Amino acid sequence: MFSALKNRLYDSSKIDSDNKLFSNKALWVLLFPIIIEQLLNSFMGMADTMMVSNVGSSAISAVSLVDSINVLVIQVFSAMATGATIICSQFLGRGDERRTNKAARQVVLTMVVISVTLTILLISCRSWLLSFIFGQVESEVMADAKVYFLITVLSYPFIALFNAGSAFYRAGGNSKFPMKIAVVSNLLNIIGNIILIFGFHMGVAGAALSTLISRIFCCMVVFYFLGKPKQPIVLNEYLKIRPDFPLIGMILSVGVPAGIENGMFQFGKLAIQSTVSTLGTAAIAAQAMTNILETVNGIAAIGIGIGLMTIVGQCMGAGRKEEAKYYIVKLTGYAEVAIILSCLFAMAITKPITYLAGMEAESAKLCFEMMIAITIVKPFVWVLSFIPAYGMRAAGDVKFSMIVSTLTMWLCRVALCVYLCKVWGFGPIAVWIGMFADWTIRGIIFSTRFFSGKWAEKQVI
Repeated sequence: MFSALKNRLYDSSKIDSDNKLFSNKALWVLLFPIIIEQLLNSFMGMADTMMVSNVGSSAISAVSLVDSINVLVIQVFSAMATGATIICSQFLGRGDERRTNKAARQVVLTMVVISVTLTILLISCRSWLLSFIFGQVESEVMADAKVYFLITVLSYPFIALFNAGSAFYRAGGNSKFPMKIAVVSNLLNIIGNIILIFGFHMGVAGAALSTLISRIFCCMVVFYFLGKPKQPIVLNEYLKIRPDFPLIGMILSVGVPAGIENGMFQFGKLAIQSTVSTLGTAAIAAQAMTNILETVNGIAAIGIGIGLMTIVGQCMGAGRKEEAKYYIVKLTGYAEVAIILSCLFAMAITKPITYLAGMEAESAKLCFEMMIAITIVKPFVWVLSFIPAYGMRAAGDVKFSMIVSTLTMWLCRVALCVYLCKVWGFGPIAVWIGMFADWTIRGIIFSTRFFSGKWAEKQVI
């Protein structure tokens, strides 16, 4: 029975077990640093939230609202980095380092143009944008939001380029180096928060400045080392980069659908955030902390998904489609174990975290109730809704993922949340009911797509 199921998932007779692209050791050498990096980023986000929350409910509410916009923009950059990972890993799978480096240079050029343009645009209209999206919030929250938004927007070009640089290293199988940079950067961020928030009493401005400084550091370090020889991707002489529009088009053919998917996902979260903002400061603060904790219990599995893109990309570039299927199945199993363990861990730390964060009793109670629901539901439906899709995107099946994720986001997550809040008077738990519906339906659709095998017929390069 197991053999029949395995053959339905992938044809093991077409896989050379002694000559796989990635041994078990190679898998963990790639995956472990990515998981650690993602966990560190998540814990640092939690530490940021805890520090800011000690300033007051208006401060944490302002940071939560602005970060919902910041994450939207950063997801666009992450999508471009996804395109970089897929394109570069497929070229490397073919053994074509020359075109890999050429593609990387075009990614850098594209990232600079997009990030600088967005920075100028958002700074020029920040007051109007914040008022348009969060116009009903209290005046103190809005004042803090404007300060935090102005400073964090300045960090966009640096986080965009760091994402690209990290993608180049991961595409080449070196995930350890971006992890090391993330460790130092997060420590800088925490130290900066301590000095600026508690030492100089700068509030949300201090949190934003420490974020800006840490992102500048990340960007400078990763691009300094990308100039070193004897690695798969080497970047230098940036002023000599000229646009190669066919290659940019190839990168955008992967990055744009991923960007639309991520963008729609974050637009949906903004719509949800706008709804939650009408429920009062306690609900906003509870939802902000729950978002952080939910990120913690999914981040290890997301790290596995990020690594899966490099693995599948190299397999597809080398023409090893059955091996790509094998790794998708294997890493989906790894992700399920990671989700179960991390959900239990996040649930265990919820009460201590809300206490240390100085959350008000009502907010802490709401947060704990939402975390109970997440811990029960997430292990059953989350993995199939995300992990196989990472692998299928790496094969070039980005448009299908974009369409499915956009539809389920708006029809399940957003519509159901708004309906439950506006019609039935639900609190922030409505956000998670919509989320559970989204995960379930997406998991069914992506599983069906994987079994169909149509995703493996796509061609990127």
